Amino acid sequence: MSLCAFPMVARAITLGSAVERDLSMDHTHTLEKIQLTYAMGDRYLPDALTGLNHFLRDHYSGLVGRMDPGLYDIMYALRTSLKVRSPYQIISGYRSPKTNERLRAKGGGGVAKHSLHMDGKAVDLRIPGVPLKELRDAALELKAGGVGYYPGSDFVHVDTGRVRSWRG
Repeated sequence: MSLCAFPMVARAITLGSAVERDLSMDHTHTLEKIQLTYAMGDRYLPDALTGLNHFLRDHYSGLVGRMDPGLYDIMYALRTSLKVRSPYQIISGYRSPKTNERLRAKGGGGVAKHSLHMDGKAVDLRIPGVPLKELRDAALELKAGGVGYYPGSDFVHVDTGRVRSWRG
């Protein structure tokens, strides 16, 4: 079983790091908190993935999507490269197509018609105490997927799509 879809991230995670990979997050909309080990070595833990899917559900509709575990590897690698243990603050994880279209119709920008949030492959986040530019730069250095920088909304978008970047 492959650690994740991005060999460079997988190597960065496994070389010199603990066998357990964990994450902690606070959701800015639901006010829920989660802290768990989501993988041991090269194995993802199914119960942990189920918990993370629920935690990152569409906070507008309550619908639970299936998140890409590679996203957690990117998040783990980010915290490792930044040398921080603070929980992520999550702004948005999974988004149902209906929610995505409603947000697009409201305007304000930043909501793609074919958003990877609808595929469970994207998350919008920040880390308290870490400047947004520093978080963005660390994500870009991983070269592991898309990185959107939204300083006006105070978050960075990371996804498991093709490597690209933009400013929102």
